[in-house]
Amino acid sequence: MIAALRKIGAIGVFFGNILAGIVPALARPRLIVHQVYNAGARSLIIIMLSGLFVGMVLGLQGFDLLQRIGSEEVLGIGIALALLKELGPVMTALLFAGRAGTALASEIGLMRATDQLTAMEMMAVDPVHRIVVPRFLGGVIAVPLLVAIFNVIGLYGAQLIAVQQMGIDAGSFWGQTQSAVELDDVTEGVVKSFVFGLACSLIAVYEGFHSAPTAAGVGLATTRTVVTSSVLILLLNYLLTAFYL
Repeated sequence: MIAALRKIGAIGVFFGNILAGIVPALARPRLIVHQVYNAGARSLIIIMLSGLFVGMVLGLQGFDLLQRIGSEEVLGIGIALALLKELGPVMTALLFAGRAGTALASEIGLMRATDQLTAMEMMAVDPVHRIVVPRFLGGVIAVPLLVAIFNVIGLYGAQLIAVQQMGIDAGSFWGQTQSAVELDDVTEGVVKSFVFGLACSLIAVYEGFHSAPTAAGVGLATTRTVVTSSVLILLLNYLLTAFYL
């Protein structure tokens, strides 16, 4: 318990140092754009494929369920709400933690293992402001964008199954979806995606920055990044869902 509280405190102090370096980092936008590309654009393939197959599975399972009660026409509403409020943010954040989060942790961990961070400190360059903050901001910006792409591709995959395969009227599918989805539903998904992006990016850069300067230490930091981020995403998702309901 004491060790857990100490780590939470250390993460809080580290997060404070990151916040202090955000304004200076904005003076170097090219670094942030480059990290958005690394964290976001390089994750597009897995996000798009996962969104397509998740939407198709939702279409199949949702149609099977609603057909039993004779309510197939509301399939679009159920899928849209499930993607926007729950599956889109959660699945995207888990995939981001597994792909981009581990890359961030291992990259910074290797800098620690090869004494690059120590060399920057000896040259009076703060590695948190120069290395950590742009990567943190890149992750925070990339996750909401990836969630939006996941939702769009997921809805397209669901439409392929519902309209093209199961024969549901396209006008009914999209019309009821547009009439049922409200701004609060979209806002909930956006807030979740931002919070998940912040949590995943913070855990990744913290574990990488504080990893042991060995190959085993970098591997352990990468593992801790995935495990901690996944558990934290599910916990935050429950808390945010309970808050909105």
